Amino acid sequence: MAKNIMNTSDKSNFILNMTDEQYSKVAVIGLIAACLSVSLFTALPEVSSKATYSFSAVGLAIPGVFCMITALISLIRKFIDRKMIFPACAFGTMIGWGIVSLLDSYDINIGFYGFPQRGEGLLAIIFYCSFFITAASIKRENALKAVTNGIILAGLLNSAAALLQLFIGQNSSIFIEYRHMGLDFRFAAYGLAQSPIFLAMTLTLSMTAALVSFVLNSEKKRRIFCIISASFFSFCMIYTFSLAGIAGMIFAVTAAATAGIIKKKLNTGSLLLIVPIFTAILAVVLCSAGVGTKNNSDKFKKYGLHDGRTLWTGDSFSRAESSGLYDGKAVDIDNTYDVYYLLNSKTIDIIKEYPITGTGPEQLIYPQIYTTGDLTGINEIIKINTGTFDKVYNEYLYTAATRGIPSLIALICIILPVLCIGCKNMKKSASPETAALFFTALGGILIFFIGCSNITFSPIFWTAAGASCVMTTKLEKEKSGGNNRKKSTS
Repeated sequence: MAKNIMNTSDKSNFILNMTDEQYSKVAVIGLIAACLSVSLFTALPEVSSKATYSFSAVGLAIPGVFCMITALISLIRKFIDRKMIFPACAFGTMIGWGIVSLLDSYDINIGFYGFPQRGEGLLAIIFYCSFFITAASIKRENALKAVTNGIILAGLLNSAAALLQLFIGQNSSIFIEYRHMGLDFRFAAYGLAQSPIFLAMTLTLSMTAALVSFVLNSEKKRRIFCIISASFFSFCMIYTFSLAGIAGMIFAVTAAATAGIIKKKLNTGSLLLIVPIFTAILAVVLCSAGVGTKNNSDKFKKYGLHDGRTLWTGDSFSRAESSGLYDGKAVDIDNTYDVYYLLNSKTIDIIKEYPITGTGPEQLIYPQIYTTGDLTGINEIIKINTGTFDKVYNEYLYTAATRGIPSLIALICIILPVLCIGCKNMKKSASPETAALFFTALGGILIFFIGCSNITFSPIFWTAAGASCVMTTKLEKEKSGGNNRKKSTS
C-alpha cells in the first residue's frame, strides 16, 4: 500500500512513494542543468555590454535550488548509499564552519552571495553540496550516461563560443572584444567560462569524460562523438595559454589510457587517442603564426603560457574588478612559476594570520588592502591597491585562507572518500560511465592544485564527484531484466 499523509492522495505524496528510478529521472534534469546553465547565462554579458557577469550567478541559482530539493528528497527517502554518509556529513560540516567564518568575516553580504562578478559565496557552496548529494543518489546507469553527456556538452558549448571568439569575434560585433586582458596580451579563448584559465579547467573535465568514454565504449557512434569532441577541447585548451590547459590535456589522455589498461579495453582503435594531440599541435602552430589571436608585442610571437596576465590583469583587475593590478617590482608577470609562487606564499601568510575562521568566504582581498585614498566605493579602493589579488590558484590554500583550516580538513574528508569509493566502483563496474566519472572527478581534484573554484567549473566537478560514487553493476541489470521477463511471461 502506498504511503500517504493524513489520507491525502497518492499524487500529492509523490515524494513518499517515489522509486529510485523515478528519482533518477528527476534528479538528472537538475544535474545536466548544473553543467550547462552557468555557461548559458554567461552568453548575455558576452554579447551585450549592458549586462554584467553577476547575471551568470543566476545560472547557478536555478539548478542549485532545484538540486537542493532533490538532495532533501534523497535524504528523506534514503536514496543515498550508506557509504556516502561520511563525505555528505563532511560537506555539511564545511558549510557549517563556513557559517562561522561568515559571521567572523569582513563583509557578511559578500561572504554569503559572493563578490558581484564572482558569485561564489557560502550560498554557492550550499548549491555545490546539493549537486554532490543529488548526483551520489542516482542509481540508474542511463542517469550516469546522461550526466556524462552533460559534462561533454558543457565542453562543446564553451568550445563553440571560444572558436567564435577566436576566428569570428575579431571581425564581428557578435562578441565584445575580450576586454578583460591587459594592453600587451589582448585575446585568448575563454568561451563562456569568464576566464581562459576557468575555460581550461572546465575543458579538462569535459575532455577526460570524452576520452575515457571513447576508450571504454563499444558503440561506434558514441566513440566517434567522443573523439571529435575531445579534439575540439584540446584545440581550445591550447588557446587558453594556461598551465591548466596543458596539464589538463596531459591528464585527460593519460586517464583514458589508464582506464583502457585497467579495463583491458586498449586496442588498435584506441590509437585514435593521438587525434586530440595532433589538434593541440595544430593549435600551437596557428597560435605561433598569430592566427586567431591578437598579439601586440614580439614577446608573444612564440607560443607560451601567460597565466599571470590572464588571472591578474585580465580576470581579477579588469573583468571582476576584484583586485589591484600586479606589482611589476614584486613579480615577473610573464613567469608562470613566479606568479604562482607569489600568490601561494602570500596566501600561506594570510592562513597563518587567520587560521581558524579565515578571512571570510570570497574575501581574500580584504586583509591585503593597505590604502583607501579619498575613495569610498569598495571596487575603486580595491583597484588602487597594487599587488593585491582575490584568488589564489590553489583551491586547497584558498579554502584554508578564506574559510579556515577546519574547512580545509572538511574538504579533504570529502575528497578522500570520493577517491576511494570512486576507484573501487570503477574497478568493479562494467559501466564505461562509472570509469569516466571517476577519472573526471580525479581530474578536478588534481586541477585544484593549480586552479581555483569558480561557478562554471565547480558545478560540473561536484556533479562528477558525486556520480562517481554511484555503483551500477551488470549483475544488477541482469537481475532487473530477468525479473521483468518473468513478469511478462506470467
